[in-house]
Amino acid sequence: MACVGVFVAYLPVTTVSVSLPAVQQALHASTSQLSWVSDAFVLPMAALILTAGVFGDVHGRKKVFQAGLASAAVGATIALCAQSVQVLWIGQAFAGLGAAALLPTTLALISHVVPDHRERAKFVGLWASALMLALALGPLMAGVLLDHFAWRWVFLPAVPVSLAAMAVAARTLTESRAPGAASRRLDWPGQLTAALAVTALVYGVIEGGAESFTDVKVLVALFTAAAAGVAFVLVERRSTSPMLDLSLFRSPGFTATTLVAMITFLGLIGFFFVLSLYFGMVQRLDTLEAGYRLLMVTAVCLVVGPVAGRLMHRVAPRFMITGGLLVTAGALFSLTGIGADTSFASLAWRLALLGLGLGFVITPMTATAVASVPHHLAGMAAAGNNAFRQVGGALGPAVLGTLLTTKATDALPGHLADAGLKQATADAVTSAVDHGGLGAAAGLDLGPEQGRALGALGEAFLDGLHLCLLVSGTLALVAALVAAALLRTPRRPTTRVTGGEPHREETPAGLTKG
Repeated sequence: MACVGVFVAYLPVTTVSVSLPAVQQALHASTSQLSWVSDAFVLPMAALILTAGVFGDVHGRKKVFQAGLASAAVGATIALCAQSVQVLWIGQAFAGLGAAALLPTTLALISHVVPDHRERAKFVGLWASALMLALALGPLMAGVLLDHFAWRWVFLPAVPVSLAAMAVAARTLTESRAPGAASRRLDWPGQLTAALAVTALVYGVIEGGAESFTDVKVLVALFTAAAAGVAFVLVERRSTSPMLDLSLFRSPGFTATTLVAMITFLGLIGFFFVLSLYFGMVQRLDTLEAGYRLLMVTAVCLVVGPVAGRLMHRVAPRFMITGGLLVTAGALFSLTGIGADTSFASLAWRLALLGLGLGFVITPMTATAVASVPHHLAGMAAAGNNAFRQVGGALGPAVLGTLLTTKATDALPGHLADAGLKQATADAVTSAVDHGGLGAAAGLDLGPEQGRALGALGEAFLDGLHLCLLVSGTLALVAALVAAALLRTPRRPTTRVTGGEPHREETPAGLTKG
């Protein structure tokens, strides 16, 4: 059930990503509005995941698991009926709320059933594989559906899967709560300040890219994010029942994996966002063709994930995660060489290399975060790791979408001039981009100059894409440095004698005894 839950939670990520060109064309959405299609899902997931984890610990994980599946089904149903981008945002928000409930409860269920951290790593590996399976199947499912139906039908698969999982879970799952749950309570001040900080930050980044970072509303949003972040830390330090126990960060292992998770998913989700637009706007591929290409990342990662889980008993997570991030960075830098006419064969090895690197990061990252803290804090550690991962995922489309739009818009006049277009045609293209985003120019009727205009638009887009890839690769290098500096090999179990019987003590990775 845990694997089904995380599959449902992550299915919208790539199904929606590869469908963005179709959504843009059908709903006439700007690039910033498309960013909100992705972030409307990720934001509630990032903002509410910690509260969902605490709620499950206190009131029962089965209840929260069922509620998450129900919310995912409701969100998909709303998206199915969407006639405007605003209604689509609402559907995505409900789906994100469901994902927020599912992610911490699925990992907490695993921790409850499998208390031994070594044995638990195998099941966390399966959990991570289910996550990657959702990312792998999403593009293919979306491609097949878009070949025969309208864009909104990409949301259909989540409905029957969620309802079937609810029915099975009702009969098979047993209720569980965290030790000492009776003394815990929901941390509403922490929840409100965390949600405000994340939402204001993402809003400020998206609107700053669409308008200007000197705009009053953008400055207010960024200031609000900073103030709410400080308030969250102060509230959590004084709370008797914190949503996120800040003492977790005394563990270098937890701190490292949390930072790595945030940085990695910022680059990964942002990468899927901009690469999907590249396939649609530059290479003019349909959704299924784009899905095959993205599958090179997710399928390789899916195959490598279980192997990484088994290797954790032989290879220190520090070396696996650092090495995987270095491979990921190399793959992202290699992608800066792609152009409008890059063949599938030339692209495939780069994407497969990216999947290889990520496969050696995601499974050890999650397992190490849970194993690096005492067992009674495993649920909170899982929720915290997921929360920061989703903050990175929310920032990904916002940050990279902003970089893409800004760089492409700045480069566009030069490429239009190089293409030899008339000034009136160039003005029409730049005006359309300024008011409706990069996709708006593709819908213009420019007569005999249409081909050259689209070529110039594609070249400008590539300038923005290459900048995004350089930033993503640099972020992967930063994450590798964090992992190398903070992750340490856990101590081996020690044995002491109590009453004539040997007693084994295991020190969680990243913690010291004393």
